[in-house]
Amino acid sequence: MDLTGFADGPPVLSPAPAYGLLREVARVFGDLTERVGRRVAADPGSILAERAGLRGLRRDGQRTAGGAGRLLRAGDGWCAVSLSRPDDVEAVPALVGEPCDEDAWTALEIAAARWTATELAERAQLLGVPAAALPATARRCVPWRTSRIADRAGGRGLGDRVVVDLSSLWAGPLCAQLLGRAGARVIKVESVHRPDAGRSTPRFFDRLHAGHELRSLDFRTTSGRDELADLIDSADIVLEASRPRALEQLGLGPADRPHRPGRIWLSLTGYGRDHPMRVAFGDDAAVAGGLVGWHDGEPVFCADAIGDPLSGLCAALAVAGAVHAGGGLLIDLSMRACAAAFATAPVLPHGPHHLARHHGAWTVECEHLHRTQPVLPPPIPAPVSAPAVRAMSATATSLQAWRGNHSCATPFATEGQR
Repeated sequence: MDLTGFADGPPVLSPAPAYGLLREVARVFGDLTERVGRRVAADPGSILAERAGLRGLRRDGQRTAGGAGRLLRAGDGWCAVSLSRPDDVEAVPALVGEPCDEDAWTALEIAAARWTATELAERAQLLGVPAAALPATARRCVPWRTSRIADRAGGRGLGDRVVVDLSSLWAGPLCAQLLGRAGARVIKVESVHRPDAGRSTPRFFDRLHAGHELRSLDFRTTSGRDELADLIDSADIVLEASRPRALEQLGLGPADRPHRPGRIWLSLTGYGRDHPMRVAFGDDAAVAGGLVGWHDGEPVFCADAIGDPLSGLCAALAVAGAVHAGGGLLIDLSMRACAAAFATAPVLPHGPHHLARHHGAWTVECEHLHRTQPVLPPPIPAPVSAPAVRAMSATATSLQAWRGNHSCATPFATEGQR
């Protein structure tokens, strides 16, 4: 709650019972990991807020907690735009169709009224700028779909699996962290030319990658590409969060490689593999799925890049479920669909909650439980232990569930295999 709402106003209650569904996902993930490895007790509050705690972030209404994105009023609604990279800012004159005499955000705010929210998002996406129209009504979705890429192979838990993590930032690395805690051996791969941007918050990067092996490769060289191919081919589980064409251009996409029985390939993208050109970050992906807070009839960003931690935990759940079912699957997980699943979570019968302010501090009152709880700021997690950091850095190079045919149910009514 502390991360949702305007900076000078009250915190906003969680949209829909998203937190209740998150707790259920964490519980089911714990049950699954106990069957296929070590039980992982994932704490939903920490998963959502620990990055904000480490970075000292607070709610900022229609600006993201991290400051790089905004909700803009369009001609017929609202559109989230992220300008987190230099290329995004440089694309603004082309986006608005004229030179910018003022700063990029002022130009965007003025131009946004000329288009519908969908038109603005489409214009931005054509230029590679993350943007999403807020839907009038969130559409119920399942976070992932599966298709078969290999035969099943039973009898192996996560403790016998090698995970090759090609992802970056938050969602994919969180999935890798959770699988590592469940017993998998995790090898994180980075490009020497484009290291993980998550390194900009070192303590958070250390938490996500503690105990992992780090490999830095030069994808521009034949030897670097060959080593990457060898790592992918040796993996039991591949995690990747790039546009599909990025690996396909190297001949390393899931359709390009041989798959032995039991192989699991997780493809985590903003909008799914059916929309390979669309880009997304956690905040705008959440808006695309309809997962926002509301204050006086206007939308506000929900938490800190909430699409990332929700997708990371769901990805880990999907992989654990695939391991339990024998694997042989491509998991196509969409951050937008994941956000929509939480935005449309079934309402819990707990009755209304009320905000109150006592002595300058906000509290939330629950009529159902007859309890009052203070609204707490994001926690600041303890530093990663020295042994975990040593385990991570020792191998570093130059860059220091579902139903149907499956026997384990998840909180989502998932689609069958395609």
